[in-house]
Amino acid sequence: MAKVVTGKVRFSYAHVFEPWSGEEGQPKKYSVCLIIDKSDKKTLKAINKAIEELKEDERALATWGGKKAPKSLKLPLRDGDDEREEQEEFEDTFFLNANSNRAPEVINKQGRILEDEEDFYSGCYGRASVNLFAYNSNGSKGIAVGLNNLLFLEDGEPLGGTRTSAKEDFADLIDDDDFDDDDDL
Repeated sequence: MAKVVTGKVRFSYAHVFEPWSGEEGQPKKYSVCLIIDKSDKKTLKAINKAIEELKEDERALATWGGKKAPKSLKLPLRDGDDEREEQEEFEDTFFLNANSNRAPEVINKQGRILEDEEDFYSGCYGRASVNLFAYNSNGSKGIAVGLNNLLFLEDGEPLGGTRTSAKEDFADLIDDDDFDDDDDL
């Protein structure tokens, strides 16, 4: 197992306060996608170093059942330009998905624990602490990423659809003397 603390990344598909499953019948987990700018050489180097170390690690090799890492090893770091070309936020980035059975601690720069989606959401920026580890499941061998903890750094444009408040949706109707509940919409 190799621990990595990233530089500044963007978070997407953030399910860090409630566990989630993409498929019915699958176990629910806490998860987040880390979007890493291709210019962040330090973070990319740390992740690639951890991957290379795992390929030589005795426990990882035992997990994969051999003396060498398999040629068909599934790696966690993926190219956003190739795999998510239709999504603008993945342009000129690499990404990886991290998950855990336990909730990550999510804090801000002052060390205050954040507890809801208004404070930490898909589209915000921060840092992540993750563990890379070997897996061998149903004939699939690779390196997975475990989610440890998250640090919120700054707001970003929310991803996954535009969300507005009730005040924004009904701005022209609030405190309007002409408002009538029976008006046709």
